[in-house]
Amino acid sequence: MQHYEILSSLFETYIHRNARLYQLGTGFEWAEGPVWFGDAGCLLFSDIPNNRIHRWTPGAGMTIFREPSNFTNGHTRDREGRLVSCEHGERRVSRTEYDGTVTVIADRFDGKRLNSPNDVVVKSDGTIWFTDPHYGIVSNYEGHKSAQELPCNVYMVSPDTSEISVVASDLAGPNGLAFSLDESRLYISDTGRKHDPDAKRHIRVFDVEQRSRLTGGKVFHVVDPGLSDGLRLDTDGNVWTSAGDGVHCLSPEGELLGKILVPEVVSNLCFGGRAKQVLYITATTSLYSIKLDREGAQWP
Repeated sequence: MQHYEILSSLFETYIHRNARLYQLGTGFEWAEGPVWFGDAGCLLFSDIPNNRIHRWTPGAGMTIFREPSNFTNGHTRDREGRLVSCEHGERRVSRTEYDGTVTVIADRFDGKRLNSPNDVVVKSDGTIWFTDPHYGIVSNYEGHKSAQELPCNVYMVSPDTSEISVVASDLAGPNGLAFSLDESRLYISDTGRKHDPDAKRHIRVFDVEQRSRLTGGKVFHVVDPGLSDGLRLDTDGNVWTSAGDGVHCLSPEGELLGKILVPEVVSNLCFGGRAKQVLYITATTSLYSIKLDREGAQWP
């Protein structure tokens, strides 16, 4: 079975002809938020409804990293290599310190509780950027059904003052996010409000000015089939995004170059492995991987 679809000759150079899609684990309810720890040789990811963070280690398989996890969704690592997580259950962004203790990075804005932080990235200057849609509070499936106190914003946290500021407020359901290689642009997927049949679902791209100010926000790409949830970049600036039929690879101009075909709806992805050329994919009930001729750009 062929596990990819080539739509541009450029994409041919990204794919090993004998590339196989491997199912590394299954039986999860909604797998999300993969993050690679190269120094520890393992991958962490969330099973949100089951309230767990799993660890997958090559050669050793699957273990539980944290349970309960406060219905954790997206993860990243900061510039010191610490785990930064979005928690639906506690409606906060947290950091796991080297000794295992958990520090709250953000849980309120203007005295009001955040909704359910979804995805997070850390810029090279140490600023922490995260999306805050309402998905974790509209039901008890991925968190705790609760009243929404704030709009669905995108926030930035200063590492110097811990001040939280709104950087984007015109997305209905801000979800995945990733910086361009030079950090001059920020890609944000908008998956719309829950239960809105007319929601516009697309990836938007913003210009980053003066460290923390976003301008622009034009539509970069509309994923079809499905929608863009999580996304990552490679070292050529291509955007790799989740989709209804797998993972789509987009050029820096937004052109669809090709697809990694996955038999389940994909939620998120990250690059990892020895040379960051393995694409790890969380897809509904399973974790998959495929080796590419392409290097991931995300930190670390």
